[in-house]
Amino acid sequence: MKEHQRKKRDTIEFGDFQTPLELTRQVCDLLVGQQLCPKTIIEPTCGKGTFVTASLEKFHTVETIVALDINYNYLAELEHTLKQRPDNTSKTSVRLLNKDLLHSDWDQIFADIKEPILIIGNPPWVTNSRLGAINSNNLPKKSNFQAQRGIDALTGKSNFDISEWILIRACDWLQGKNAVLAMLCKTSTARKILRYIWKHNLNIGDFSIHQIDTKRHFGVDVSACLFMFRGNCIKTPKQCAVFNGLSDKNRLSLIGMHKSELVADIEKYNHWAFLDGPEEHYKWRSGLKHDCSAVMEFVHEPNGCKNGLGELCGFESDFIYPLAKGSDIARNHHPQPSRLVLVTQKETSEDTRFIQQLAPKTWDYLLRHASYLDKRKSAVYKGRPRFCLFGIGNYAFSPWKVAICGLYKNLHFSVVGPSEGKPVMLDDTCYYIHCKTEDESALIAELLNSQPATEFLSSLIFWDSKRPITSGVLQRLNLVALARHLGKSAALEEYLDKTLLDLVSSS
Repeated sequence: MKEHQRKKRDTIEFGDFQTPLELTRQVCDLLVGQQLCPKTIIEPTCGKGTFVTASLEKFHTVETIVALDINYNYLAELEHTLKQRPDNTSKTSVRLLNKDLLHSDWDQIFADIKEPILIIGNPPWVTNSRLGAINSNNLPKKSNFQAQRGIDALTGKSNFDISEWILIRACDWLQGKNAVLAMLCKTSTARKILRYIWKHNLNIGDFSIHQIDTKRHFGVDVSACLFMFRGNCIKTPKQCAVFNGLSDKNRLSLIGMHKSELVADIEKYNHWAFLDGPEEHYKWRSGLKHDCSAVMEFVHEPNGCKNGLGELCGFESDFIYPLAKGSDIARNHHPQPSRLVLVTQKETSEDTRFIQQLAPKTWDYLLRHASYLDKRKSAVYKGRPRFCLFGIGNYAFSPWKVAICGLYKNLHFSVVGPSEGKPVMLDDTCYYIHCKTEDESALIAELLNSQPATEFLSSLIFWDSKRPITSGVLQRLNLVALARHLGKSAALEEYLDKTLLDLVSSS
């Protein structure tokens, strides 16, 4: 294997992003400023040892540093570095252990250490699914430690960082100990650990998240932080302060917990808590999912429409609908469809073979491109009709919708009306409420774009997430309570009555 290929694999397999010494010193300065005086420092994945070096410089009370890493060459390099230090006669004992922490007994390794303890470091940010893709052995033993439901596993929620697994092990281990944990990790991972701790009522508290500039320190664009908490804390508030940078002076927000869910800004949430639903009259839907844009999406051309393969296509218009992408919704208050999409079903369980009789050219097109559609990997298509879609139902064909894109940091809801006599479809980055009339959609949009709705939803949303806005968050906003607060109850009730009558008649 070539050297650059080996290094690339190691970066993936071991999350091999070494922490710059400048950053480790800043972390230690923050801890020293909080009067932390550890006797033992543990670094579970030390790499080349910059945290060890910074700890020797900054903590004068430490007696023992225990540093572990799976990479023997890194430990040898660290050992050489320590021998070259001008103060290598320090009374601090440094134990370097060539161990794989994912398969080690923590109680045995750390049996004779003295408290207070500081667990510090930067565990790998690589995910278990990414490791599985390269057939890595650097994986923890498989277990459903997050207790995910089957559908969540299918849609990716069971994926986790190796750092998440290490942090959970650390949480379980340091309960009841005079210990502090201070580790660099993705901000999303820190929130998962908060949820784990609070859900299991662990004796851990005094939480804080300190945002770091990953572009500057690691050359990557990802939201990450220094995550800190203390062991041996009983009955502390389920709250975590979020700070801008490695300081405890500039607090941005206070993460909290309501029932079993994290809240991005608990103070703002408490102010608008009466709007917390769930919404019972309107259901938020996801847009159309087909996982094959090259075949299923088209752009207008003078002589027809062109697919993503560059082919000029000519077939019946029966199954072609205007499509608004997430970018169309997010960037325009009055969005217009930028593409066309081939819609093969009215609902995802409908057999698609009827297309052969109604639109033979369309069916022939699907057969000619079957090799693309048949190899779609998502599990949602398994056991369903050939050429099927997901996120399709009667609601998708409603003429009026109120929509938002889940990928953008933009809490604006747009009305989407019909185009050229057909309902506009939305892609699967969007969420929407379907309406029957333009007036109904205008009212729903007015409610959703109001200041109370914006502040309530923003209190729930973690904007650094890959998809900040989700249907679960949107469904929590109770439109009836919101309309009552804004004096719009009568206007909304007119449409609720119609909706209820429609439900009764259809059943």
